[in-house]
Amino acid sequence: MLNFTKMTGLGNDYIYVDCTNGTKLKNIPEIAKKLSDRHFGIGSDGLILIDKSDNGNSDFKMRIFNTDGSEAEMCGNGIRCVAKFIHDKNMANSDKISIETLGGIKKVKLIEDEKGNCNEVIVDMGEPIFQDKNIPYNIYEPFTKDLDINVEGEKMRFTIVSMGNPHAVTFVENLDDLQIEMCGPVVENNPIFPNRTNVEFVEILDKNNIKVRVWERGVGETFACGTGACAAVVASGLNGYTDENVTVKLPGGKLKIEWGKDNHIYMQGPAITVYEGKIEI
Repeated sequence: MLNFTKMTGLGNDYIYVDCTNGTKLKNIPEIAKKLSDRHFGIGSDGLILIDKSDNGNSDFKMRIFNTDGSEAEMCGNGIRCVAKFIHDKNMANSDKISIETLGGIKKVKLIEDEKGNCNEVIVDMGEPIFQDKNIPYNIYEPFTKDLDINVEGEKMRFTIVSMGNPHAVTFVENLDDLQIEMCGPVVENNPIFPNRTNVEFVEILDKNNIKVRVWERGVGETFACGTGACAAVVASGLNGYTDENVTVKLPGGKLKIEWGKDNHIYMQGPAITVYEGKIEI
């Protein structure tokens, strides 16, 4: 039997498994697909494993697997829930924790209420990455921050940025009119992106507020995406639409994003435990 915790960050829900106690899983991609199934499994946007750091350079390590079994580099909503898990299980002695991911080591700060409960976390997401082989993309023609991509016969302009995982961000007049199930997979699977990409569609409300819908790589549309919200704020700032402090309104709720003077992106948002259980695998 496998012990698990179901957690959510703005409706971006994952299954969390503690591997610091010696739990070892074989064929993790297949387990992720099975457990994530919303009809025959627990139901989630993926599986996240919490473990000890490999090299001792951080306090903990997290691995993220999407519903299709693919492994992702980073998950903003997921890492907030990992921090809450660590807090609630008394696995750390500080309100500041470093967590190793495939997208680099991220530093998180736990926010406790007057009763000592932690339902909100601030994450230092690091610096945004532009025009870097680590995004990655297959394009040999020089471009600045934007790239034109053909989407079902229409040319759409995307700002390409990595927040530890790849993002393609575009701006629309009205998100409610967007047929994301048509546009999302076309961009996600465009051969420009050898590892596929997350796709963000952004509606600018004002200098400090934007609305975002996310087509998440390997998952589909999700209620929220932390790295996607950060990428959307970076793209909005680069294009002169927003200031350094932005509230991102997602279908699952709001995230506060700050593009700091140190060029780091800081994300603040909720982390909630739904329930704990056991399942036979």
